[in-house]
Amino acid sequence: MAALSKIPHNCYEIGHTWSPSCVQSAADVTRSALEVSFKIYAPLYLIAAVLRRRKKDYYLKRLIPEIFWSTSFLTTNGGLFIVFFCILRRLLGGFYSWSVGFGSALPASYIAILLERKSRRGLLTIYMANLATETLFRMAVTRGVVKPIKHGEVLLFCITSSLFMFFFRSKDGLKGFAFSALKFIIGKEEIPTHSVLADDSQPSAERPDSRRKTLLSSTRKLLESICKRGPRHRCCKHYNDNCISYCVKGFVRMFSVGYVIQCLLKVPSAFRQMFSKPSRLPSLFYNKENFQLGVFLGSFVSIYKGTSCLLRWMRNIDDELHALIAGFLAGVSMFFYKSTTISMYLFSKLVETIYFKGIEAGRLPYIPHADTIIYAVSTAICFHAAVMEVQNLRPTYWKFLLRLTQGRFALMNRQVLDMFGTQASRDFKGFVPKLDPRYTTVPSKTVLLPGGDIQLG
Repeated sequence: MAALSKIPHNCYEIGHTWSPSCVQSAADVTRSALEVSFKIYAPLYLIAAVLRRRKKDYYLKRLIPEIFWSTSFLTTNGGLFIVFFCILRRLLGGFYSWSVGFGSALPASYIAILLERKSRRGLLTIYMANLATETLFRMAVTRGVVKPIKHGEVLLFCITSSLFMFFFRSKDGLKGFAFSALKFIIGKEEIPTHSVLADDSQPSAERPDSRRKTLLSSTRKLLESICKRGPRHRCCKHYNDNCISYCVKGFVRMFSVGYVIQCLLKVPSAFRQMFSKPSRLPSLFYNKENFQLGVFLGSFVSIYKGTSCLLRWMRNIDDELHALIAGFLAGVSMFFYKSTTISMYLFSKLVETIYFKGIEAGRLPYIPHADTIIYAVSTAICFHAAVMEVQNLRPTYWKFLLRLTQGRFALMNRQVLDMFGTQASRDFKGFVPKLDPRYTTVPSKTVLLPGGDIQLG
């Protein structure tokens, strides 16, 4: 079997083809990973500190250590991969399909995550577990094990949002960031009201707060004037609005949020083109993707609110079970902004939520250090795909690996790895590294190129 076959080439011929020295190659990757990691985390932590309105003491005592803490984690993950890549080759006398990627990345990832702050391990684990699950699914599709479902990401999102909204409406269903995020997206009017029957009593309207003359407040007043009259069920908690204006306002608010987010994401690239191609600047504001994200978020909220109100009218009760139906129907909004990444990430968070609920209920066992183990295995799966079958790895993550190693990940001799049957060289256009025959173990495979260059055949 190809999976159990061993290739006798050394690590220079397969992995670090830019240098025959294992030590020098590990140092090269570590140096590039350190540089790139610092460029990633320095602005990230600085922006996060500004948005969280950190005090001066944080900038003086904690900002720099936290930056270097995360930088060391990412640097270690990249550098140790090459180290274990070479160590396994020496121990095994060659390369097996499992050792060239997964086996080298597993110990490197486990050691690296131990260097990261505990408060960040959970988030990193969720991200990598999501990425690994998507990668495994693509591998299964490539091998014909499973068949992709048309609009599968939308269906997955519908199911995930249905359960998330049910937990949101249930007593002690969600806590922490998940609850706060849904409260921001959906609104405080949908905060859990557990099976409240309709009655004739209505709470008094909230006292209007004094607001500054902003565009948001002007838009709100305009909507109020348009939808001033209309029905509102007695179980509904949006006391200042009827059901129609409640849904319309929800759409406008989250459409604006989505539009602004997408615009901000395009600011760095637009800034670089400000002087070279100023004609492209208007696309920062008038871009199809900007409106797609806005429509996706806006329609999700309006469909959820509209369905919830409709169910209250039909059943004359405010029940958390309504969230199952409303959440599922709201998930259809993903047709406006299809994203496997979003669906898989939220599904991973849902699995995490259910798992911890199972632990709290005493029905599932608590696994010590589960986050570090899951992170290590998930990252190893992704690294293995990056080596053996890049076509099944999420393109954005492959670009990240190239950036982290300054392009060295693409210099592996994948034509030799094709013998394992994963089409490792498929996306590399016949690339063959130039090697020094003095350090190769298979001299018969080398050919002399015009100009005196040596190339592995």
